Amino acid sequence: MKVGIIDYNAGNLRSVELALRHLEIDAFVSGNPRDLVKADRLVFPGDGHAATSMHNLRERGLDELLVNFFRRGLPILGICVGSQIVLDSSDEKAAGEAEPTRCLGLVQGTCHRLEGSSPSGPLKVPHMGWNAVQFSDAHHPLVQGIPSGTDFYFVHSFYTEVSDPTIILGRTEYGQEFTTGFVKDALAAWQFHPEKSGEWGLKLVANFFQWRP
Repeated sequence: MKVGIIDYNAGNLRSVELALRHLEIDAFVSGNPRDLVKADRLVFPGDGHAATSMHNLRERGLDELLVNFFRRGLPILGICVGSQIVLDSSDEKAAGEAEPTRCLGLVQGTCHRLEGSSPSGPLKVPHMGWNAVQFSDAHHPLVQGIPSGTDFYFVHSFYTEVSDPTIILGRTEYGQEFTTGFVKDALAAWQFHPEKSGEWGLKLVANFFQWRP
């Protein structure tokens, strides 16, 4: 299996690369579509801003690569910003822009800013640290062997809202309930960082590479 990690000047590539190395998965990092198109699976990680990320993807031709990879039915793992910009749009706009950021449109939905409030008072945004993820289908191959309610590591200010509730695999509570994992065809997307989430996070990543969608 040949695995490509997409480099589009977003953060967090090194931790993903180290996690895959720990799992003995042969992976390479590249920002060149001509290299990545040869991969059997893609990992689409990232920390950063949605509008900037989309600009970088388009500038390198990586937006077309991801769309074509998805249409071919080849597995993609989206992490953090990589789980957000597979949707239609994001409210995380470029400076001076009034309209939401147009994203990849692989999955119907959008991203909204966390409210940062709860009945007991204000909450810090970004949401940073460990939080429980409830799985909607404990028997799904992507979460097999991982207890629902397991804590994973989060760093984000925006959350995904998908149009089709049947594709939601994980949800989390932080002042509000929001989607933290969804699956569409051969695309698996997680808002949290499995590569930074210890044993259970590595199990989640390993499950992706054993998954046969």
